[in-house]
Amino acid sequence: MVRIRFTNAYGAAPLQIGRATVAIHARGPRLAPGTTRRLMFAGQPSVTIPPGAEALSDSVRLTVRPMQELAVSEFLPRPTGPPTEHGAAQQFNYVASGDHTADSGGAGAFKTRTLTWYLVDDVDVVAPAREAGTIVAVGDSITDGVGSTVGANARWPNDLARRLLSRSGSTLNVIDEGIGGNRVLNDAPCCGVNAVARFGPDALAHAGVKAVILLEGVNDIGFSQSIGWLTAPHSNVSAAQIIAGYGQMIAQAHAAGVPILGATLTPFRGARYWTSSGEAKREEVNHWILTSGAFDGVIDFAKALADPNNPEQLAHRYDSGDHLHPDDAGYRAMAAAINLGVLMRAS
Repeated sequence: MVRIRFTNAYGAAPLQIGRATVAIHARGPRLAPGTTRRLMFAGQPSVTIPPGAEALSDSVRLTVRPMQELAVSEFLPRPTGPPTEHGAAQQFNYVASGDHTADSGGAGAFKTRTLTWYLVDDVDVVAPAREAGTIVAVGDSITDGVGSTVGANARWPNDLARRLLSRSGSTLNVIDEGIGGNRVLNDAPCCGVNAVARFGPDALAHAGVKAVILLEGVNDIGFSQSIGWLTAPHSNVSAAQIIAGYGQMIAQAHAAGVPILGATLTPFRGARYWTSSGEAKREEVNHWILTSGAFDGVIDFAKALADPNNPEQLAHRYDSGDHLHPDDAGYRAMAAAINLGVLMRAS
């Protein structure tokens, strides 16, 4: 059984979804034949979502294998205005004119390709009994997988999910709540609501959440050196302020009875917004993560990715080229640095 949550969280006007379907993805805009399921909303074929609201579809019967990609198609009969979206999704998506939600071929109609996900906020499936719940990865572009191969599902949460799936016996699922450019303390036009504010709906509101992994803070440090309205405000936040933000998320998680694991901020010397003062903040934050005992567990991503001869920068074999984001090998190294036994016990 599968259900889809659609969102108009940031829309300024009511959003009408005239028709929607879910199917098994094949390749490009093509769907696996015979897998398309029409989505209903409280028994109705369409739904109008008020500004700031969401709509949950009725469940449909669809057999989905672990790690299998789904395709969600929406027909929007009216202009939406600026839609709620997830930019830089590291996956190609397709746009057509008219209602093609039932098309399985797709190649003829879907002329426009984009890297953005639109309007879909969540996918729920009924999981096998051995899957005990869900890990939620909260973070910025490094959790979002920027620098990985587009369409390869090579983000570190994907790699973690594959590692967990290979376990015998009880295991866990993974949800990726990374947003490129996101910050612990400040909203930004480019990059969404700050992590403290979005932690409740993004980390704790999913079905079956058993634990959270938090990796965020490098943009709080780096954007103090940036200019331009998209990344504003350019607040010169301190390490202590970032740590205080962590404290708020830890408190939210514990109030919900959910363990939270803290991950060290990865090296970024050579990136466009690196400075020596920013490096000092990163090291202060990481020292606190590793030694404070405030988190229910710690993952040392910084150690996993650092150049052994210069721990302020990414190892060359893990650098996507911008000295901030890992490549596919780097994301695999991050997932490999997570002790699955500790993760299972924490959850």
